Amino acid sequence: MSEAAKNTLLFAGVGGLILLTGFTQSWNSAILILNMGLISAIMAIGVNLQWGFAGLFNVGVMGFVALGGLAVVLVSTPTTAGAWSAGGYGIVLALLLGAATVVAAVLVAQKMPKGRVRTFSIIGILIAGFFIFRAVFDPNVAVVEAINPAVEGNLGGLNLPVLFAWPAGGLLAAGAAWLIGKTALGLRSDYLAIATLGIAEIVIAIMKNEDWLARGVKNVYGIPRPAPVVGYEIDLQKDPGFVARAEWLGLDPVTASTLSVKLGYSVLFLVVLLILLWMAQMALKSPWGRMMRAIRDNEVAAEAMGKDVTRRHLQIFVLGSAICGIAGAMMTTLDGQLTPSAYQPLRFTFLVWVMVIVGGSGNNFGAVLGAFLIWFLWVQVEPMGLWMMNLITSGLPDGSALKAHLIESAAHMRLFTMGLILLIVLRFSPRGLIPEK
Repeated sequence: MSEAAKNTLLFAGVGGLILLTGFTQSWNSAILILNMGLISAIMAIGVNLQWGFAGLFNVGVMGFVALGGLAVVLVSTPTTAGAWSAGGYGIVLALLLGAATVVAAVLVAQKMPKGRVRTFSIIGILIAGFFIFRAVFDPNVAVVEAINPAVEGNLGGLNLPVLFAWPAGGLLAAGAAWLIGKTALGLRSDYLAIATLGIAEIVIAIMKNEDWLARGVKNVYGIPRPAPVVGYEIDLQKDPGFVARAEWLGLDPVTASTLSVKLGYSVLFLVVLLILLWMAQMALKSPWGRMMRAIRDNEVAAEAMGKDVTRRHLQIFVLGSAICGIAGAMMTTLDGQLTPSAYQPLRFTFLVWVMVIVGGSGNNFGAVLGAFLIWFLWVQVEPMGLWMMNLITSGLPDGSALKAHLIESAAHMRLFTMGLILLIVLRFSPRGLIPEK
């Protein structure tokens, strides 16, 4: 079998699994798997750029995805009435003072000769800057968070169309990646992994605790949809033409409106995925892409040829993180809410890495295939495991401790299956289902 036929068959197989879900369970479930598969594929492309092209071990994917979600709140939600005049400008001033403190400490460290004077000067600047920052920051935050805290209590956003938030999410994640990369990319790969994971946790902690920013753990609801491509179910149900089409298809208006909205998201997500996939493929085939793979394979030889390894690593780290930020903004738009507590490392770091490894590190199409396959299994394995356990224990009497234990164990089938798939692929196809050429 040729390589093209094999790859086509793999994609057709995953597509068949999604269609099978629609026929045997519900089309709502199938389209939800499709939408999250599209978003996961975009995340996998971002990680594949960093790891497959450049060998950068980034386990802070969760932080960049969360920053993309935060961008949706900051760009597309309405501004909280009176928040800026009450304390918003004071918060911005405090943040600028904090940044100025850090810059001043860095300048002193660079300009002054080593010695006790420099050490005490840096300590003095940091201590004085901290107290000044808190003196300005705390009272303004308290005022903002006191504004209608049941439903607001934050600054709000710019009230722009939500589609503007998707590139904004990429820019916000890229800015954070640049700051992280300037500090951490000089470290060894294992230290880079620890640094990116720690910084991702810091991002999540800030989003959970700073209510003035995005309501913290109280969450932000009612994020607008990307009209006119994606509308609202209630509007479709009031449209006589839509109701007539739904009845012609044999669907009730409620189900038809839900499917229509989800398919609208599918179209948008597919367009974004195809654009990013085309760009990643063009980058892979370009001289820049060949240079990145040369650096990945042998940094010493590439540096001897005059390549600035650290600068190129920074470039691709920022690009990959920006793509993850776009995916995070898309996912928050799909959910219609920002829930910081939902950003778990298992879902947004380990799972994406499994997608890239199983699909084929260094191959963009492999990353996309792995994303769809792993997400499908992540969703479906638990109900499949419960069905299997019920079948296995059907002969045991009700009330049996063994039967209860086996049925309860079905909840852990996801983790078991992910580990098993990873082991099987690494044993029999260590370069992934669609390996790098």
